[in-house]
Amino acid sequence: MQKSQSLPHELLNGLRRQKYQLVGGHSAVKKCRWLHQSLVEGRSCYKHKFFGIRSWQCVQMTPAMVHCTMRCKFCWRVQPDDAGTYFDETVMPDWDDPTSIVEGCIQAQRRILSGYKANPRADRERYDEALKPKHVAISLTGEPTLYPDLGNLIREFHRRRFTTFVVTNGTLPQMLSDLEEEPTQLYVSVCAPDEKTFLETCRPQVPDAWQRLNHTLELLPSFSCPTVVRHTLVRNLNMKNPERYARIIARGNPTYIEPKGYVCVGYSRNRLTFDSMPTHNEIRQFAKDLAAFTGYKILNEATDSRVVLLSRLEKPIMFY
Repeated sequence: MQKSQSLPHELLNGLRRQKYQLVGGHSAVKKCRWLHQSLVEGRSCYKHKFFGIRSWQCVQMTPAMVHCTMRCKFCWRVQPDDAGTYFDETVMPDWDDPTSIVEGCIQAQRRILSGYKANPRADRERYDEALKPKHVAISLTGEPTLYPDLGNLIREFHRRRFTTFVVTNGTLPQMLSDLEEEPTQLYVSVCAPDEKTFLETCRPQVPDAWQRLNHTLELLPSFSCPTVVRHTLVRNLNMKNPERYARIIARGNPTYIEPKGYVCVGYSRNRLTFDSMPTHNEIRQFAKDLAAFTGYKILNEATDSRVVLLSRLEKPIMFY
């Protein structure tokens, strides 16, 4: 195990206030609201609807809780400016080994679930299944490709029969190119139709970030796993020019496209307002425009999450 670097207390305190379960020196797990909804209300998130992912058996984690190559305006994570501190977010000089991270995440998920044991509203069968998670979303916050041993982290989850869903901002294409093991599904966030909007929306902290993102998209056809281009869309910021988005998407020829509406939560409220959130009707219309420009079909949508799924497939690949 590498020695983990000491992070600013202001950042760690901000994460704890947001109810992150800290794992080791740089990883974290957080309860997704859909975990609660699936246990107490019998509802599930759009990943269940689209891909069969059981919300009550899904761990939402990150191996890079405060490390990222960008400071996206729409991101909910605590950024140095939010905490009144500074450190180099783009470098993770010391890191924990994959086995300890995976074990720590499973333990953290069980801590999160412990309060549901006595909850009379919790579905008992789902609760028992939740104690044995089988999916992991490596997407909670930060940029996972900054964790130098990401391929072995994926492998370690796979060894425990988890499905893995990695979400990256695409600014470290070499890490993706060198992955020792592919995730079950790979998401690339494309949150601007052009470089000018990209710089304004995503505020990259590394040089040539736009070019790096485009390089990542060009790598996508080399992956054997399903790939997704995801757009987090913000009204009056990056929700424009679907034809330009379509040209960018064509470089990656992804299995799916997911336009999704920005949600005004966490520290993004320091940068955007509730008026920045598009309605589902706006997202649906944007998806229709993307379909017209890309030749992809709309397969599904989730109104409560304001997200639409497009693909050239007749139906999505399910991961039960």
